[in-house]
Amino acid sequence: MRSILLLFILFYIPFSSTIAQTGLTAGPPRVYFVTDPGQQQMQFIDVTNPSKDYALELGVSFEDWSYSIVGDNVLSAKGSLTNSCSSWLSVSDPYFSLAPGESKRIQVTLNVPKDMSTQNETPVHTSMLFVTQLNPRARSDRDGATIRLAVRSGIKIYHRLNGREQQDIDITNISYLTVDSMGDFLAADYDVHSNTWMEGKVRTELINQENGKKINIEDIGFYALPKDVRKQYIQLPNDLPSGKYVASVIFLYNDQESVKVGELEFDHVAKK
Repeated sequence: MRSILLLFILFYIPFSSTIAQTGLTAGPPRVYFVTDPGQQQMQFIDVTNPSKDYALELGVSFEDWSYSIVGDNVLSAKGSLTNSCSSWLSVSDPYFSLAPGESKRIQVTLNVPKDMSTQNETPVHTSMLFVTQLNPRARSDRDGATIRLAVRSGIKIYHRLNGREQQDIDITNISYLTVDSMGDFLAADYDVHSNTWMEGKVRTELINQENGKKINIEDIGFYALPKDVRKQYIQLPNDLPSGKYVASVIFLYNDQESVKVGELEFDHVAKK
């Protein structure tokens, strides 16, 4: 008897062009609400079936999410987190179909409870909106087993109250470490002190103390939520020469108007 495997592929951003041919696209990747208690606000997402020959049956649902210490997405059951706004959300079309090549705009409505205190210790509320394929497409693998391939796309939902945004972080530690088979890294620990979501870049500059040569490492983007305690790993170049270095790790945020800088002196031995 042939086996059947049901496989879900999960994406938090719109698919690449190659995957999209057998999947779906949904966007934007993030939706932001700014309202006070008792208020309602509407936003929109667009969902497209890029297939040329396969109709999609789709459903919309919500789950909770948070960031791990290294910035990965961690999913939780709907309403399980203290900063959840999943139960405040509804959509105009919880279930719908898309013909090949068809697109649909979905209205997302957020109703903030009247009894939510403006002094709430949770300044930002979040949810993950999922668009899930309900009619998996059957494929056969090399062994003849039937694989049913379904996809779902996740869109992050953010909510905060009206008021002035305050964004700040503290760099609490920077260390140098070697990870077997992966190379050498700097690890920057930081705490988030803000009343809103944060988006920024981590810029790293190395100065060789023996010859004064400056080395710039490609910027790394970061996203964070209030009260996050985070660790940012920065991989050093594989061809970095041996020597004594000073590393400057620069966090740029608040539209790059705010900057925090941490420094570390370290000795590096090049790999043979």
